[in-house]
Amino acid sequence: MGLNIAQKILKEHLVSGEMIQGKEISIRIDQTLTQDSTGTMAYLQFEAIGLPRVKTKKSVAYIDHNTLQAGFENADDHRYIQTVASKHGIYFSRPGNGICHQVQLERFGVPGMTLLGSDSHTPTGGGLGMLAIGAGGLDVAVAMGGGAYFLTTPKVCKVELTGKLNPWVAAKDIILEVLRVLTVKGGVGKVIEYAGEGVKSLSVPERATITNMGAELGATTSVFPSDEITKAFLKAQDRESDWVALAPDADATYDEVVTIDLNTLVPMAAQPHSPDNVAKVSDIGKIKVNQVAIGSCTNSSYLDIMKVSKILKGKTVHPDVSLVIAPGSKQVLNMIAENGALADMVAAGARILESACGPCIGMGQAPCTDAISLRTFNRNFEGRSGTVSASVYLVSPEVAAVSAITGVLTDPREFGDAPVIETPTAFMVNDNMVVAPAPEGNDVQVVRGPNIKPFPVNTEMQENVNGKALIIVGDNITTDHIMPSNAKLLPYRSNIPYLAEYCLAPCDEMFPARAKQNGGGFIIGGTNYGQGSSREHAALVPLYLGIKGVIAKSFARIHMANLINSGILPLTFVNEADYDGIDEGDDLAIEQAIDQIKAGDVLKVNNITKHKTFEVSIVLSDRQSDILLAGGLLNYTKKLSEQA
Repeated sequence: MGLNIAQKILKEHLVSGEMIQGKEISIRIDQTLTQDSTGTMAYLQFEAIGLPRVKTKKSVAYIDHNTLQAGFENADDHRYIQTVASKHGIYFSRPGNGICHQVQLERFGVPGMTLLGSDSHTPTGGGLGMLAIGAGGLDVAVAMGGGAYFLTTPKVCKVELTGKLNPWVAAKDIILEVLRVLTVKGGVGKVIEYAGEGVKSLSVPERATITNMGAELGATTSVFPSDEITKAFLKAQDRESDWVALAPDADATYDEVVTIDLNTLVPMAAQPHSPDNVAKVSDIGKIKVNQVAIGSCTNSSYLDIMKVSKILKGKTVHPDVSLVIAPGSKQVLNMIAENGALADMVAAGARILESACGPCIGMGQAPCTDAISLRTFNRNFEGRSGTVSASVYLVSPEVAAVSAITGVLTDPREFGDAPVIETPTAFMVNDNMVVAPAPEGNDVQVVRGPNIKPFPVNTEMQENVNGKALIIVGDNITTDHIMPSNAKLLPYRSNIPYLAEYCLAPCDEMFPARAKQNGGGFIIGGTNYGQGSSREHAALVPLYLGIKGVIAKSFARIHMANLINSGILPLTFVNEADYDGIDEGDDLAIEQAIDQIKAGDVLKVNNITKHKTFEVSIVLSDRQSDILLAGGLLNYTKKLSEQA
């Protein structure tokens, strides 16, 4: 039986286990990336492991998230990351060089390789034919040290693309349609693999837009073939030698097949407040728009920005609209500055932001009260923009640019001929903003600012796990809820004690105080708890507050892994009706927890207040069980090294 692309890469990188669905395997990681929002913690953890140099083929540290320097905190983190990267063999992408996923695609990604990144949108690399996976910082730290990455053997869902996109219909509309069909939970436990004749009509940046937002499906990752289009892109980046062909076998099998007819797609939008709340732009209607933001790791490539510039050329942004544009990398910015496209956008009234994540993560450009904001980004969770009352719609660059001119949400097919931009045969290559690490053996002083605090480390699992139900939350709680990440809090990503004051505050402002007062306890959640960003802080901060376990109806993949890595029990209700039987303040107890975890997948929880017992599931591999019993991955890793 033939193999699909995902299986081929997994098999090539397999370190341990058998590729049987639902079983844990480990794979070798070729490349890693971090960004500054998660990077400081990842490198503190790498230092704690105690290895002198990274052992990957290439590891890159990017500065692209915390770039507003209103105080010393962000600049201090940047200096720490640069010095620790130099010391340990990591390339450093300086502030201004661009968004990690865009630069990685342009300059470092290699088809057929594995990439592990401390950012949930690392699957962007799948547009190049990589198996690129987002993970928590500690998983990335272990991979940098040469350790394998563990995952559950995924199902593989083939998305068959037939036909070809019509004018004004974009790659963004493809992934929005996939989200409409599969929902934000539809990719859990799966790799999404794209195939079919429609693939040949998509450029690498368009493919990367699609794999980028595969994160919103909850998927492990998404991947495209590596074909002649991939080869041409790498050749234009002066990296043709990195190209390898990668395609499924003719008799490859899949667990699920979804067919998308590109001929039938029309401009779409994800309505507030979820990426899968998708409708046709024409059906939503001409709602008044206050802000348009173009950029992010989803839609900031040279092709995206050139289409926007062609639409804006000779026009003027509507007087009631604030238009901001962030080119995804220095390469993109250099090229549009040289060919005049930048001037066309500025002349139209666009405000040009630096090549960074910016508004996508709430770092500046918060819209006005009750605003309608059109964004070419990947997430529209409530409050993520920095304005709780704002309504954010996710759209293609074409819809965004046309609507910026008209002042209302507009189907661009009403606007005349669509701009056609060809992929350049040669991109401007200038890597002078990437700093190579110091040669091995050089004495590099790592500089730590006063805002960098030690990260919390758990203790070994106790025999009895007791605590109050501190908070009860609903479905689709995101990591933005658990650990808010706005412009005011991002500078404190290396200061867990400070961040702890805001944990779950969007759900209940009194939660941090209640957790401290009770010495920790349990969080009770609904379905898909922890969706969204890979941010490890959504586990580290609860750990600092003494959270012993999260009992939910279901978990998002990365967050569940981060909880295990922190030594926090991720428990799911065997009978979801038991969720309704818990009230805030109930005393819960798991007696003989160690023996129960060793014995099997089902644990008994006593609700002492209600005099009831209910069952929870915790499906773990032997390794994950040992990690929890050790009090987290760092303790487990140190224990293994001591035994070696």
